[in-house]
Amino acid sequence: MELKESLNWRYAVKKYTSDKVPQDKVNEILNATRLSASSAGIQPYKVVLVQNEEVRKKLQAASFNPQVTEASHLLVFAAYDKMKQQYIDDYMNLIAQERGVPAESLKPFRDRLQDNLLKLSDEEVFNWASRQAYIGLGTALVAAANLKVDSTPMEGFNSAEFDAILGLKEKGLRSVVILTLGYRDEENDFLAKQKKVRMPLNEFVIAV
Repeated sequence: MELKESLNWRYAVKKYTSDKVPQDKVNEILNATRLSASSAGIQPYKVVLVQNEEVRKKLQAASFNPQVTEASHLLVFAAYDKMKQQYIDDYMNLIAQERGVPAESLKPFRDRLQDNLLKLSDEEVFNWASRQAYIGLGTALVAAANLKVDSTPMEGFNSAEFDAILGLKEKGLRSVVILTLGYRDEENDFLAKQKKVRMPLNEFVIAV
């Protein structure tokens, strides 16, 4: 499918079938998310793939969305709750390893990151990291649509309870947004056969 057709095809699914998304397609969506745009490339968030059904039931109780347990797969986007020197050091080491350059040659870049990120308050870091997570979410939505996998992005959940159930605080993370993957139930989803409605391009884009 052409990208435009894929995006017109997708919508936020309300009712899923019991069909499972093949793992190779899930991996492709996750890998696309991993390759998503990210400020300075540092990727200040993680994607939690929740596979344990009992854990998903607990998360459902902390959510307003039945898709949490009905969909084939559940992804939780979780952002850093603070910036640590270790995160920057690990990123520099990864760049040096992947590009085959001396770590010392990255000092100007390291210094800029340290100057810009380490001075931020924890809440500033979380707000910035959350926006980065949403960029990743957008990539995941497009990747899923391109594979003809349905999805539903959701903010309707108790993030504090999600964090506790998934042990995110201990990992320096806070849940931001969730995404379910699966296949639409066209007979029981009232939106499945509805025409997609978006404002016209000439109204959506402001040319100056």
